Amino acid sequence: MKILAIFTSLLLVSCSIVKPSQIGVKSTLGKINGKIRQPGPVFYNPFVTRVLKVNVRTMNLSIKENLPSKEGLTILSESSILYHIKSEDVPKIIQETGLNYEENLILPVFRSAASDVCSRYFAKDMHSAKRNEIENEIEKRLAEVCEQKGFVIEAVLLKSITLPAGLTKSIETKLEAEQEALRMEFVLDRQKKEVERQIIEAEGTKKTNVIQAEAKAETMRIESEGRAKSIEIEAKANKAANDMLNSSLTLNVLKLKQIDAFVKLSTSPNTKTVVTDGKGSVLNLIDDK
Repeated sequence: MKILAIFTSLLLVSCSIVKPSQIGVKSTLGKINGKIRQPGPVFYNPFVTRVLKVNVRTMNLSIKENLPSKEGLTILSESSILYHIKSEDVPKIIQETGLNYEENLILPVFRSAASDVCSRYFAKDMHSAKRNEIENEIEKRLAEVCEQKGFVIEAVLLKSITLPAGLTKSIETKLEAEQEALRMEFVLDRQKKEVERQIIEAEGTKKTNVIQAEAKAETMRIESEGRAKSIEIEAKANKAANDMLNSSLTLNVLKLKQIDAFVKLSTSPNTKTVVTDGKGSVLNLIDDK
């Protein structure tokens, strides 16, 4: 029973657990074993060997630093470096840089790169759209050194920039003036577009009136021509009818009509007076009712 307890104790002290997002490396008598150990249990000789564990997940290194500006001002900056370690390079990092790699490598390189980059920009640029440009340049300088050492620089973020009080006030005043200028430009542009809209609308109304007047004049012209044509056709029809009637009213026809009229007159029950010259045709008929 005692032997089992001793064996169990030895087993426990000779086993190390590598957590998820970690890589383990054995160090035997100060010599680094190049084989990496994935998450899980790792057995080793506790008398001569130890297991070194390194996080390979994304790390956030926060830094507060005074940075110089192009005009010689000192800018207080709070920055973050997002990075992770390449799993296959863990043995090299432990051997060449050590486990205190942030203090030994990343921070010194960042301070040098940030100071060099920021000294080429005005303080106001750190509060403007150029902040992203500054971040990218620092990240590039940092990656040039760190990536060949086994580190992947994901991003450099200038989270907080504290400018001198007087400079902050002047920048705010300038930004307010620029915003007011942009607002006035927007108002003037809107007024200009409204005037253009009114001009277009007036021109459209004018064109519409012209088109309507032309259409009305054309309609009147067509109606006038139609009436003139109708009168001309009617006159031609009347003339043709009169010509036809004149050509058909011969002397014999007129005499026949006269006889018919006397016949109808003689059959009428009313009193009639017939006045003639006593020689021939009827000169007047008087219907005495």
